[in-house]
Amino acid sequence: MNNLFRWIRERFSQNIQTRLTGYFLLILLPLVIISLFAVERSRDILYEQAVERTEMALASALNHFDLALQNVEEISTLIAADPGMNELLNKNDTSFSPKSIVDFSNILGQLANSVSVNRFVSHISIYHQASNMFISTNFGGRKLTSEPQQEWLVESARRNGTGISYIMADYLVTNDLTFGKMTSTDTISLIRSMDLYNPERQSNLLIVNFNRSKLLNILKTLLPTENSWISLLNEKGDVIIETGSAGEQEGLSEDEMLVTKDSEYSLWRLALVQPKKELYHETDQLRLYTFTIIGISILLAIIISWVVYSGIAAPVLKLSRGMKRLSHGEMNVHIEDKRKDEFGFLIHSFNRMVSDQKHLIEDHYEQQLRLKTTELKFLQSQINPHFLYNTLDSIYWTAKNYEAEEISEMVMNLSKFFRLSLNKGRQVFSIEESIVHLHYYIRIQQLRFLDNFTVEYRIEEESKAIPILKLLLQPLVENAIIHGMEGKSSGGSLIVSSRIDQQKYVNISVQDNGPGIGEDRLEYIRNELSRMGSRNFPSLSQDEEYIKDLFGLRNVFTRMRLYYGKESDMTLESTPGIGTTVTISIPLDRCEMEREGTTE
Repeated sequence: MNNLFRWIRERFSQNIQTRLTGYFLLILLPLVIISLFAVERSRDILYEQAVERTEMALASALNHFDLALQNVEEISTLIAADPGMNELLNKNDTSFSPKSIVDFSNILGQLANSVSVNRFVSHISIYHQASNMFISTNFGGRKLTSEPQQEWLVESARRNGTGISYIMADYLVTNDLTFGKMTSTDTISLIRSMDLYNPERQSNLLIVNFNRSKLLNILKTLLPTENSWISLLNEKGDVIIETGSAGEQEGLSEDEMLVTKDSEYSLWRLALVQPKKELYHETDQLRLYTFTIIGISILLAIIISWVVYSGIAAPVLKLSRGMKRLSHGEMNVHIEDKRKDEFGFLIHSFNRMVSDQKHLIEDHYEQQLRLKTTELKFLQSQINPHFLYNTLDSIYWTAKNYEAEEISEMVMNLSKFFRLSLNKGRQVFSIEESIVHLHYYIRIQQLRFLDNFTVEYRIEEESKAIPILKLLLQPLVENAIIHGMEGKSSGGSLIVSSRIDQQKYVNISVQDNGPGIGEDRLEYIRNELSRMGSRNFPSLSQDEEYIKDLFGLRNVFTRMRLYYGKESDMTLESTPGIGTTVTISIPLDRCEMEREGTTE
C-alpha cells in the first residue's frame, strides 16, 4: 500500500498530465459525492415509507384477525355453555343406544349452525368422554378407540378448565399421530372444555378448527409483489399459516426487507418479507443513470486534461526529453515542432543551441577525443603481444615436461582467450563474461605452474551484469601469478572478487597469498599511481622510460581514468609473507553509461 501511495505521489509531482487530471477530478468530487448521497438518501426514504405502509397494512390485518378470533371465542363460549347441548352430552353414558344417535345428531345440527355463522371456522368437533365418540361437522361421528388419544383429549379438557388454548396442526398427540391428522385439520384449532358452569362437569372437549383458505386469502391481499411472502405466527413463534414455499422462507438475507407487527389481543404476529430489488427497482434505475453521468464526467475530465496537456504541457515534455538526451552526450538532438507561439520560439531556440554546441564540440573537443581513443587502442595493443610471448614460452616448457594432452588443453584455452580479447566491435563486457574470459588465461597459467595454485571467484550476484572495459582484470591477475605464485611448489591461492559498494561503486579485487611487497616498494608504487592520477590526461606514451616500470598497473590505471574519469581509483594493499590485494573501484553510473552506449 505504501508503495502504491509513493508511486501516485511521484506521478503527481513529476507528470503534468497526472496533475491536470487530478485537478479536474477534484472539481468533480463534490458533485459526485452529492449525487451519490442524493441517490442513497432517496433509497432510505423509499425504504422507510415502504416499512411504514407495510406496518399499517399488517396492523389492519391483525385487527381483522383479532375480531375473527374474538368471534370464534364467543361462538365457542356459547357452545360450551349451552345447557341443552350439555344436557344431551351428560345424559348419554357408555352405552351407545339409538337414543344416543338421535341426541348426537341434534348436537351435530347445532354445531353446523355455528359453523355457518363464522366464515373463519372450518368445522367444529366435540369429544364425548363417556362414549369415546368424536362428533364433527366435517365427518359426522366416529368412535375413538385409541387409548393414548382418549387420554390426551381427557387431559386437555381437565387442564384447560374454563379457559381456552390453541393447538397447532403439527402438534404430536402420540409418537406417530399429530393433532391435525386426528381432527382432520391443517391449521390452528381452539380447544376448551364443555359445560363451563358445572364444577362436576365431565371431560368433554370442544374443538373449533379455523379455515386455512380464508386466513390465507387475508394474507395474500397484503402481498405487495409476487416474490414477497408473509407468515402468521402464534405467541411461541410457530407458523400458523404462510404464503410461498418453505424453501423460499429459510433465513433472511441482507437483500430482503422484513416488517413485523404484533397483536396486543392475541399476541400473534404478522411477518412480511419483500426482496429489496423489487422495492428499489425505480431507484436502481436512477442510481444507474447517476453512475453513468459520473462515468461520462470522469471520461470528459480525462479527455479535457489530455487536450490541455497536449496544447500546453506536451512542448515542455519534448524540451525535457531533448535536454535529457543532450545531457547523455547525444548531439544530434532535434525537436520537430510547427508551433508559432511562445513554445515554438523556445523549441526553435533549443534546436539552434544544440546545433551550435555540436559544432563547438566537433571543432574543439573532438580532436582530444580522437587522441584519447588512439591511445586507448595503443594501450590495449600492448597487452596481447606481451601475453602471447609468455604463453608461447609456457607451451614450450609444458610440451617438454608433459604429455601432448595438457599441451592441447593449454592451446585450447589460449585460443578461447584470444578469440574474446580480439573481438571487434565490443569494448565492454559484463563482469560475468570477463570472469569467463579471465579463467581461460588463469587455466593456462595453472598448467604452466603445474597446478601449484588454486583460483576462487567470489562474485556477488548483483554485480555480475555490470559492464566493464575488456582486458581490465587480466594485467592484475598476470602480476598476481608472476610475482605471487612463481617459486611456490604448492599451496598458492588466487581470489578474484567483486561487490557493490553503497550502490555507487563496483569494487573488483585480485588477491594472492604470495610473498607480498616490501614497505619501500609499496610506497613507491602508491606514489606512482598518485602521480598518474593527478594528471588531467594520463598517458603511457609520453616517454619510453615511463612504460618499462609497473607496466600492468599503469596500463589498468590509465585505461580506467580515460574511460571512467577521476572517480575511478586503484588501491594496493600488501603484507610481507601474507600476500597482496589490488582493488579497482569504478563508479556505477559510468558503467551504466557504457552499457547504454553499447546498446544504442
